[in-house]
Amino acid sequence: MMNIAQYLDSTYLKTPEQSGLSEEETLQKDKNLAQEAIDNGIFAVMIRPDYVSEIKKYIQERNSNVVVGTVIGFHEGTYSLDEKLAEALKAIADGADELDFVINYNAYLQGNLHLVQNEFVQCTQLCLQHHKVVKWIIEIAALTDEQIANLTKNISIWAEENFSENEWANIFVKSSTGFYETKDGKPNGATFEGVKIMLDNAGKLPVKAAGGVRTPEDAEKMINMGVKRIGTSSALALMKNQSPSEGY
Repeated sequence: MMNIAQYLDSTYLKTPEQSGLSEEETLQKDKNLAQEAIDNGIFAVMIRPDYVSEIKKYIQERNSNVVVGTVIGFHEGTYSLDEKLAEALKAIADGADELDFVINYNAYLQGNLHLVQNEFVQCTQLCLQHHKVVKWIIEIAALTDEQIANLTKNISIWAEENFSENEWANIFVKSSTGFYETKDGKPNGATFEGVKIMLDNAGKLPVKAAGGVRTPEDAEKMINMGVKRIGTSSALALMKNQSPSEGY
């Protein structure tokens, strides 16, 4: 039986406004998420930037190696470069180990590849200088198959042109935010088809499948395809093959 836990980023990314919870209740949910990860060997927790400092402290106090990840430019990706860099710097100062940026896929769709490339290079450079893992969310539900392939390939090329080979393992391409609103009931997270396109075009970069992975069989299939990490808001349910309780 495959150890799925070591691939999982256990995720809670709703703001208090989105969930109807208070700041304190949201922090408690994040602490519960962290404890669940500690107790079950889950690789990482992925939380909003506002809670990184507290959750990092919580995990350290329990002498755990659970990784703390956060999201930058979330969830639309349209933050300016300066805003993304500032948000990233604060997250790094607060103790984040991994930073998942939403790439400005709207700029990409409008043909502004230079903006997207500049954002990728500068934000990636910041993270690698601080010895952090960086992941780039391309939001595959907003893209055609051709655009998924093209954007993934561009990220791979930019990584190879601007960073050394021993850094590539710390630069991920990630499928989804889990917050994109699709029409006609189409999936808004990782699909096998979309992730296969990413894997085929990511070159030496690792791929993270986020959202939509609901069963141990799905997770194992993704991992066997070549995915290095899986983002899920129902990590324990996924491991135990139970129904997920809620979305991101």
